[in-house]
Amino acid sequence: MLTVKELSAWLNIKQSTLYLWVSQNKIPCQRIHGLIRFEPDAIQAWLKGFGTHPVKPFPLPIHDDTRDLDQLIEAAKSEVYTPRHGETRPKSGLIQKEDADGAV
Repeated sequence: MLTVKELSAWLNIKQSTLYLWVSQNKIPCQRIHGLIRFEPDAIQAWLKGFGTHPVKPFPLPIHDDTRDLDQLIEAAKSEVYTPRHGETRPKSGLIQKEDADGAV
């Protein structure tokens, strides 16, 4: 029998994911006096149940003209970046006073 920690390392997934799957009955397990344990043979069968279905890659549009891509990038930048984006200068009382006076 495998513990959550052992199965987590074997499958290379987070322990929290295993606990979630157990709570949702998505993975075969046994509860023994409140402890969660996994039978290696049951886990192997569970994994084989997923099979290896060929996955079709997501079709990407093919453009010979890079202007479309440049326009898309510029549109994305304009949505995300603002003129003050990344500014680290803290606002202080003096700066606010300068802003109000119009001083530079």
